[in-house]
Amino acid sequence: MNDLRDSFECGPSLRIEAHERLAALQFAQLNTQLGKIETMMERLERRLWLTVYGVVGVILAQAFESILTATP
Repeated sequence: MNDLRDSFECGPSLRIEAHERLAALQFAQLNTQLGKIETMMERLERRLWLTVYGVVGVILAQAFESILTATP
C-alpha cells in the first residue's frame, strides 16, 4: 500500500506541468510569429527605400533635363 502512495503523482503538480508545457508552446509559437513579422518588415523597408530612391532619381533626372534644355 505504501508503494502505491509513493508512485502516485499529485493532481495539482500535473496541472502545473501542463500549464508550463502550454506556456512553452505558446512562447515558441509567439517567437515564430515574431520572426515572420520581422522578415516582412525588412522586406517592406527594402521596398520603401527602393521607392524613395526611385522618386529621388526621377526628380534628379527631371532637374538635369531642364538644365540641359535651358542651356544652348
